[in-house]
Amino acid sequence: MDVHARPANMSAFKEKPPASKDENEILPPDHLNGVKMEMDGHLNKDFHQEVFLGKEMEEFDEDSEPRRNRKKLIDIFTKVDFNKDRSVSAKEMQRWIMEKTEEHFQEAMKENKNSFHAVDPDGDGHVTWDEYRIKFLASKGFNEKEIAEKIKNNEDLKLDEETQEVLESLKDRWFQADNPPSDQLLNEQEFLSFLHPEHSRGMLKYMVKEIVRDLDQDGDKKLTLSEFISLPVGTVENQQAQDIDDDWVRERKKEFEEVIDSDHNGIVTMEELEEYMDPMNEHNALNEAKQMIAVADENQNHNLELDEILKYSEYFTGSKLMDYARNVHEEF
Repeated sequence: MDVHARPANMSAFKEKPPASKDENEILPPDHLNGVKMEMDGHLNKDFHQEVFLGKEMEEFDEDSEPRRNRKKLIDIFTKVDFNKDRSVSAKEMQRWIMEKTEEHFQEAMKENKNSFHAVDPDGDGHVTWDEYRIKFLASKGFNEKEIAEKIKNNEDLKLDEETQEVLESLKDRWFQADNPPSDQLLNEQEFLSFLHPEHSRGMLKYMVKEIVRDLDQDGDKKLTLSEFISLPVGTVENQQAQDIDDDWVRERKKEFEEVIDSDHNGIVTMEELEEYMDPMNEHNALNEAKQMIAVADENQNHNLELDEILKYSEYFTGSKLMDYARNVHEEF
């Protein structure tokens, strides 16, 4: 089995070296805010926080002062509580999730303007594949003028195998983002789809196809539970690493059975995965809203009250509030 094709098990996970600023600007990101799955097939562990906090996510870092975070969370609760009845329903949470997802979309569009400008130095509103790969290789440390000259003269670029593989993958993605009629040029909107496939139905399909290809072991273009949760062969170094692997499998199994496999027949099709990954799917947003409420709904009334959301702040914001219960109703 090709261990490189599937998401790596967590015990064997190695951090990639941080990308340079130039690379960050022009390379498609592995992580897409507000999308349930990463480009490499991992589940997005920050998804709940991203769709609850939107662009305010960075403000809730763990070092932030608990009282400030508590006040911000109370402010958010009052905004989510659209009808001001001091509780949040699934419909209100769904509406909020859609708003926050739209914020991530707007943020991506803003960043895309800068990225597009970086690869379109002549400002003609279109980027050729050659223009892009020159900028990409320059961001990897190659001499931009030398590379441009070699490409112009059709000379061998003498790239290492890894860089060549990345380029081939990017080229495939580039031509997928080129809307018909294909002209092998990307305009700003097409470049947005290239960097952020969640912005285009066609590119979302492409992203799903790539994930299925990497996980699918029998080539039937569908995923079984065992394919979705399989870990690459590798040595587990200690009990802690084994526990991490076990958690990883457990989380993926739960997500597969309860959410992705919508008809519960034990097989996930490309269509099901596409629906699951579509960030602007309102039905998904409602299901997500119900799930989020269920986590903290201690009084089992299918709504969220302020004390519940403060008590489960870590789930919603990634940040613990040690004194959540103190004078909750007075403050509110």
